[in-house]
Amino acid sequence: MQSIQAGDYSIYFNEEAYVYLNAFLIEHHYSKLFILVDSNTNENCLPHFLSLLATENEIEIIEIESGEAFKTIETCVQLWESLTELGGDRKSLLINVGGGVITDIGGFVASTFKRGIDFINIPTTLLGMVDASIGGKNGVDLGNLKNQIGVINSPKAVLIDTVYLETLPQNEMRSGLAEMLKHGLIFDKDYWQKFSNLDHLTSDDLDELIYRSIEIKNAIVSQDPTENGIRKALNFGHTLGHAIESYFLENPLKTSLLHGEAIAVGMILESYLSLQKEFITHEEYMEIKTVIQSIFSPIIFEKKDMEPILNLLIHDKKNEFGKVQFALLNGIGQIKINQHAENQWIMEAFDDYKR
Repeated sequence: MQSIQAGDYSIYFNEEAYVYLNAFLIEHHYSKLFILVDSNTNENCLPHFLSLLATENEIEIIEIESGEAFKTIETCVQLWESLTELGGDRKSLLINVGGGVITDIGGFVASTFKRGIDFINIPTTLLGMVDASIGGKNGVDLGNLKNQIGVINSPKAVLIDTVYLETLPQNEMRSGLAEMLKHGLIFDKDYWQKFSNLDHLTSDDLDELIYRSIEIKNAIVSQDPTENGIRKALNFGHTLGHAIESYFLENPLKTSLLHGEAIAVGMILESYLSLQKEFITHEEYMEIKTVIQSIFSPIIFEKKDMEPILNLLIHDKKNEFGKVQFALLNGIGQIKINQHAENQWIMEAFDDYKR
């Protein structure tokens, strides 16, 4: 697959990724290589990566616990301390091997250690490949509030190797599909329609879908790297989805949701808001709802869940002047940004979701 140019870095695929990486390491003469993994990728992905890494650099492996619960400033402090104790300097390179949590936190730690060291993202989950590792957003959660602390800073490269997907459970694969569905809904109707029947999907098909998804995200980000305009389109499904994800993360009576599971609900809810504003037809809304619900199991919401979820919307980082901002569909394949919705419509969207 041909590499994709993304601003001041490139995205490389499969075998070409390691050819690029090994040549890059020879060229740049880093003082030390640090590889950041979590407990899952250390066991399942790191051996494959190391077998293809050709370098004489000194390598240090740093492992953190896996999961969104560890995407915190406290974990960053531990990582900054580890880099310091292991002799990291401004000529060090941090390679992030893992899912969205690893690339988000690794990019943030690298961007702030010694006022910034180079980093490379090697996403090992579908979600990481098509979304989290692309676009330069790096950061951590503040308590249960998603991605409140962070920077926009590009890696030196992103390396996509779909072999890592063989290590994923099915729920993690579905989580990544949510972002791919989103890319079709906001940008490419033909791409969206490819997800109406996934029964006969081959590995080659998946590679092509991943490639197109990355193309779509990169096309949007390239127009608006700092999210002052069209990049807000990527927030479709995320305003309510992040609130739901945060609520389920903090509530001890709830089972935490994967990012894509929460975003799938958010896309249905925000499609309903698009319907209420007459931006999409009822037929389009039912098509969206049917396809997403054919992939994702329903999430149970009780009446007592509504108020805390609505309260979490206030903290969404996309808000301006105290108003909740939505990116809503303008037909399948197009988007309207900076939209507002009354709480009553949001409650109706939840009611319709539960039907």
